[in-house]
Amino acid sequence: MDRDPLAALKRDLASEAVRLRFAACGVASASAEPQRAARLEQWLGEGAHGTMEWMAARQEQRAAPQGLWPEARSVIALGMSYAPAADPLALADAKDRGRISVYAQGADYHDTVKKALKALARWLVAEAARRGLGEIGVKVFVDTAPVMEKPLGESAGLGWQGKHTNLVSREHGSWLFLGSIYTTLELPADAPALATCGSCTACLTACPTDAFPAPGQIDARRCISYLTIEHKGPIPEEFRAAIGNRIYGCDDCLSVCPWNKFAASAAANRAFLPRAELAAPRLAELLALDDAGFRRLFAGSPIKRIGRNRFVRNCLIAAGNSGDPALLAPVEALLENPDPVVAEAAEWANGRLRPVP
Repeated sequence: MDRDPLAALKRDLASEAVRLRFAACGVASASAEPQRAARLEQWLGEGAHGTMEWMAARQEQRAAPQGLWPEARSVIALGMSYAPAADPLALADAKDRGRISVYAQGADYHDTVKKALKALARWLVAEAARRGLGEIGVKVFVDTAPVMEKPLGESAGLGWQGKHTNLVSREHGSWLFLGSIYTTLELPADAPALATCGSCTACLTACPTDAFPAPGQIDARRCISYLTIEHKGPIPEEFRAAIGNRIYGCDDCLSVCPWNKFAASAAANRAFLPRAELAAPRLAELLALDDAGFRRLFAGSPIKRIGRNRFVRNCLIAAGNSGDPALLAPVEALLENPDPVVAEAAEWANGRLRPVP
């Protein structure tokens, strides 16, 4: 019998995680880390979370795993690769097309990752009982609970938070979906990952809207991902030209990371392969979507959750930036839209596209 049954269980857990298509697996303590909590408090205090009130509403639970679940002793941090085969920046100059962030071109990661997390948690409960470790508790989370996935991933050795604040892995670059399993089992913790960005500032200089006030800090209010996904009202005019043809999210800071050269697309879960209709969609067709058409097109996609009006708002900004007179007709068709945010974006785009007399 293994002298350390918890260490043996952890090794087998990592193997089972690979079988379930996780590319990275590590363990961190569920206890509080004062530095992590302080960084969260400062970020929220500066209002850098914008209108994401849910970030502040459960701050204490977010600051430490045991704040959410006091019985937790360990956090199993997991990463699933979605490394793209194509260059995410390739469509930057395709004015008649919209750019959708790599992570949203395939199946909804919430469903795929959570299904695998539940399977791994069931395996852990069964194996702990089979090995005489008793009845244990588990809870699984993927991006829908007050969990700080990136700092926990760093603590568990999956990677480090780069200067763009996202997790960077030596093996998988910036392309990991993160999930976690909280457990009452006290597994041996991994060593935290060490930051290996060096003097590189590629991600900071690539940001079109200067959303990074300093390395390792992000002001969501200036971030294109926030503006096109989380922000519900009119997009501030100061950022509209910089958005270009990005209609859902932004990959610029991730794409330019030098560590991505080690990220093999073959390691990506096939569920995240881009759907053909989302890889390079035509703006004219997207502008013509009604609510039913929007729901059909984005069934099973994370894009569906922002709704048709917010999505069309984004497409109108891209149309206004296109300089393509062929988009004038679909833009004009939205000038009298009952949603005032859509109508305002259409008016802006119309003014940008209509020739000056």
